[in-house]
Amino acid sequence: MIDLILLVAPVFGLVALGYAAGLAGLIGERANEGLTSYLFVIGAPALMFKLLTAAVFPGVFPWGYWIAYYVGMAVVWALATLFAARLFRRSHGDAVIAGLSTGQANTVLIGIPIILKAYGEDAAFPIAMLLAVNLPITMSLATLMLEGTRAARGGALFAKLGRGLATHPLIIAMVAGVACQALGVRPAGVPATMLDMVAGTTIPLSLIALGLSLKTYGVRADVPVALMVCVLRLIVHPAIAFVVAHHVFGLPPAWTGTVVLFAAMPAGINAYLFAARYGQGVGIASTSVALSTLLSVFTSILWLRVLGIG
Repeated sequence: MIDLILLVAPVFGLVALGYAAGLAGLIGERANEGLTSYLFVIGAPALMFKLLTAAVFPGVFPWGYWIAYYVGMAVVWALATLFAARLFRRSHGDAVIAGLSTGQANTVLIGIPIILKAYGEDAAFPIAMLLAVNLPITMSLATLMLEGTRAARGGALFAKLGRGLATHPLIIAMVAGVACQALGVRPAGVPATMLDMVAGTTIPLSLIALGLSLKTYGVRADVPVALMVCVLRLIVHPAIAFVVAHHVFGLPPAWTGTVVLFAAMPAGINAYLFAARYGQGVGIASTSVALSTLLSVFTSILWLRVLGIG
C-alpha cells in the first residue's frame, strides 16, 4: 500500500500545489488561462507527438482494447443521462452534461502521469491509441446530443464539428505522429531536443493547471448528481473495462492496465468547459470534476492494487 501511495502522491501532490497557489492568490485566473492555452496548443500536442513517434506499434492491433474502454463508456454515459433525467428530474441539457461528465475522463492531466509511472514506455502506444479517438468521440457525441434537436442549426452542425476536429491541436499532433511512424521518420538533433524540452513541461504543468482550475470552478451544488457521476466514473467504468480487457480478451498487462486506469480517471475539465459554453449543467460539471478528482486519490490506488501494481 505504501508503494501505491508513493506512486500517486507526486501526481496529486502537484494538483494540490496548484490549488494552494490559486487559493493563496499567487497565480491568478488570467495566468491560469495562459497556462491552459499553452498546454492545449503546444504542450499536450508535443507530448502526444513524442509518444507516437517513440512508440513501438504492435504487429496486430488488439481491438479488444478499444472495445473494453468504449463498452464501459457507453454503459456509464447512458446510465448517467438516464438517472439525471428520470431519477433526479433534471432538464435535457443537464442530463447531457451529466452523461458527458461521466463519459469524459481526465485522461491527459491525470491519466497519463499515473499510467506512465506504472507501466513506463510500454504504455506509450496504448495511451496514444486511446487518446486518438476519445476526444472526437466524446465531444462530437455531446455536441450532437445538445444541438442535434435544434433544427434551425442542423445544416451547419456537421460542418462546425468537422472544422473543430480538423483544427484541434491534439488531433493534428496525433495525425502527424502516425504519419511519421508510417514513413519511418523520427525527430533528431535540435528538433528532437526541443520536442523533449516542451514535452517534459506538459505533465507537471498540466497537474498544476488542474489544481488552479479546481480552485476556480469549485463545488457549485448539484452534489447528489455529482456523486452519481463519481460512482459511475470511478468504479463502474473501470470495472467493466477490467472484465472485458482481462477476462474476455486477455490483453497484455500494459494494455489492460492502461485501459482500466484511463477508465478510472476523474471527470475531465472538458466537461466543465463544454457546460459553460452552452450554459447547461455548469454546477453538475464543476462539482463532478472537483469531487471525482478528490475521490480518485483513493480509487486510483484501489485499481492499481487490482492490477497488481506496487
